[in-house]
Amino acid sequence: MAAIQPALDGTVPTPPRTRSDDYETWIDAVWPAFVAAAATGRTFTTYEIADQHKLPEPPDPAHHWGRLMTLLKDEGYIRTAGWACSPRPTAHHSGVRTWKGTAAARRAAA
Repeated sequence: MAAIQPALDGTVPTPPRTRSDDYETWIDAVWPAFVAAAATGRTFTTYEIADQHKLPEPPDPAHHWGRLMTLLKDEGYIRTAGWACSPRPTAHHSGVRTWKGTAAARRAAA
């Protein structure tokens, strides 16, 4: 196990999330968390769900997160809800799409 260097203020940084090497394996790992989020009916960003569940990063983060959301939308689990400032620390509060579970996703969870 690698040692983690504390910050100058004494806090211990959160270790980075793992990165998946295979797209299909990554989809299988993250899909259930997003289907469960859709079933709640609440509005969310992709990063909120990924961070909450400590999901692995995809092989190509710049493109695969968006592709995942498109697949979930095409399957009827989510719909677009609007825009928000990104909670991702490296995004500098840029605008991101927000998502909301569909009625069909909520019924499937019941």
